[in-house]
Order: sequence, then C-alpha cells, then structure tokens
Amino acid sequence: MALRLLSKTYWRGTQIRFRRPVDNVTGTPVAIDARDGARLHGVWWTPSRNPKPRVAVIAAHPRVDFSEHHTFPDLLDAGYGCLGANLRSLNNDADCLHEKLLVDLGAYMRWLKERGVEKIVLLGNSGGGSLFSFYQSQAKKPAAERLERMPDGRATLLDRTELIPGDGIVFMAAHAGQGRIINEVIDPAVVDETDPLRTDPELDMYDPANGFQPPPAWSRYAPDFVDRFRAAQLARVRRIDDRAHELIADAADAGQIRESDAFETLSPAARRDVQRREAFEPIMLVYRTMANLHYADNSLDPSPRGYGSLLSPRPDLMNFQRLGFARVVTPQGWLSTWSGLSSNADIAKTGPAVMEPAVVINAGRDLDVYPSTHSRLIYDSIRSADKQYWNFEDALHYFEPDEGEDGNPSLDALMAKLVPWLEERFPL
Repeated sequence: MALRLLSKTYWRGTQIRFRRPVDNVTGTPVAIDARDGARLHGVWWTPSRNPKPRVAVIAAHPRVDFSEHHTFPDLLDAGYGCLGANLRSLNNDADCLHEKLLVDLGAYMRWLKERGVEKIVLLGNSGGGSLFSFYQSQAKKPAAERLERMPDGRATLLDRTELIPGDGIVFMAAHAGQGRIINEVIDPAVVDETDPLRTDPELDMYDPANGFQPPPAWSRYAPDFVDRFRAAQLARVRRIDDRAHELIADAADAGQIRESDAFETLSPAARRDVQRREAFEPIMLVYRTMANLHYADNSLDPSPRGYGSLLSPRPDLMNFQRLGFARVVTPQGWLSTWSGLSSNADIAKTGPAVMEPAVVINAGRDLDVYPSTHSRLIYDSIRSADKQYWNFEDALHYFEPDEGEDGNPSLDALMAKLVPWLEERFPL
C-alpha cells in the first residue's frame, strides 16, 4: 500500500463551500476592475428578506476561493450581505504580492459602498487575517503616508488608491502572516539551495539524534536545539531574501544599461545579453518547507492538536515532496508574501492599527496555527477596546467536521457565537 503523505483533512478543508443548503438567497456575480486595471471576480450574496443590506461581511484570502465561504449561510440567515471577494492571485502561490491585494480589496470595498452598504465587517479566515490587518493598517492612513514601495522596490499605488477602512474584523483561525509561517516551517538543515537533499545533521529536526521519534509518537526537543534551530531558520530566510534581491537588482541593472547612451556602443551580442537580462523573470525553488518543530513536539505551544501538519500526517517525508508552502515563487512574491523578514503582511506590524471591534477565534486542533504563536499574538497586537478571544478546543483549521462525522458541530458552535456578536455591534 502506498504511503499517504497528503492529509485528507487538508483537502476536504480547503474546499471552502456552503456546507448546507441556503434558501431564499441570491448570488450575484461581481466583476470589477482594480485601480491598476486587474480584473476581479467575486460573488455578492443577499438574503431575499433583506435584498439591500446596510451591513455586509466581506471574506477574502490571498489565493483561496472564498466566494462560497462556509460562514455565509448562517450570516445570510441572520440578514447580512456576504461578499466572497476573490483576488488577482487566486490559485497563484508563485507571484502573490500583498501590496497589490490591498488595491483589490479597495475596489471591493468601494463597490459595496456604492450599493448602499454602510458598515463592512472584514472576515479574515486563515491567510485572510493578516491580509485584512494589513489592509486596515494602510486604509486608515492618509494616502500620502501609505507604503510607497513593495519589498522588491516597485511602487505600490496605495497612495493613489481609495481604501475604505472596515468597521470590524474577525480573525478566524488566522495566522499572523504567511512570512511568519515560513519562519516556522522552513528547514534550516538545508545546506545548499541547489542540492536540497544535502543536510546538516546538527539542524535536522527529523534526526533521532536531535530528539525525533518515529511518527506518530511525539518528539521532545531540547531547549538549546530549539534555539539553534529557530536561529538557523531565520538565517536561511535571510539568505533567500538576499538571493531574491540579487535577482531583482540584476534585471534593474540591465535596464539601466539599456537606457544609457553606452548601450548602442555595445556589440550586438552584448546588447542581446542586456535585453535578455532585463526581460528575464526568474523563478526561485524553495525546498523543504515542512519543518516546524510544533509538528512533532506538542509540548511547544501546547494544544489539543494531532500529529503533523495541515498538509500532511508525515511532515518528515512531505518535507521532500513537491507540494508545500512557498515551493515555487518569484523573487517579488517571496519578499512580499513569504519572507518573514521582508513581508509587510505581518500582524505584529499591522495589528496596532486595528482599533475596531474585533474577535480572535482559535481552532484548538489546528495543525499549523497555534494558540500562543499566532492567536494570542494577534489578540495582543490589535488595539481594539472591544476585542474578544474565543477558543474552540475541538475545531480544526477550517472548522470542518471530522471524517465520518455527521453535520458540522464545530462550525455550528462558532456561528452560534459569531452571529450574536455581529448583531450586537452591527444591527441590521
């Protein structure tokens, strides 16, 4: 029998969809242009009893389709409008630029306001949490004070884009940023980025000499190993950052040569070389990004989680597979989204700007988002006077049912709290 490396829970969970029939609602396709011309597609859901809602919930994710988010049925039953706002990087893990996604969100927010929506609640599920926190931090600044440049040096357009702040925010099983995820999962034992099988045994978390036990037995890592491991993870991220900047700088240097008077004095072969260097769009391969100590040691940031990762019950082997976080990226996408040292989409940076009513929802059995590392960090970072922390001990990352379980008890329990929370703060 073939060894199963991909998690069944992951594949069922990522099918973000209505999990029960919803009667008397209308789903209207939304097709709009962002400030820079990017075409965006979403779905605007409205209940028949309230076809022009004054209060709406918008859900978005950097790359996942949220047009039928699983919280929408209960929200629609309560009378709220729901916008599943898909962004330009849908299903694109390679060149996801968070600064551009803010431009997309600005277009959706304006679209809602143009249809009479007075209050908008931001639903930040999973990667949507750090995305919306980043958006809110920029939307609340005067245009002239917003970020001018992306980490790769290009203009953001945020100073020329209308960004309407949200009125409340829900962090649902949200991590603190995709870059922070990479800081935790990147394998520091990689010796050479071009030879991913070479390994430094002293930094290999899957080596029994460092405390690893055969799965599904839990491992125990010594504090000194944990410290060395985490420091080496950041060092590898920094090296990849440096490589990304080198690749970007080489193209920029070629562009300067082509625009200079000296370009015409070059030989035909040299001119071709300069043009190719300027046109070149490199792809970076980032191997072995399934090496979070939390996958194997549940004494680190304890929770009721099971063994392994959201992606796999065998991260020790999945670490060498093609599928994984940030495997194939452009230098620009790495710096904007996946680098925990360079990305602006980090709630530790953006959370202090969140002062609106907020709730942080922790899924106790989450396999990649942990209570202290992420959920409590989010709660402590935001500065809302009206903020709550909810822990659902039995919930998985997408609040999906266990395999073979009838109904959707964890999602039902969440919505039984979330709908009254909304109704109290954002009455229809």
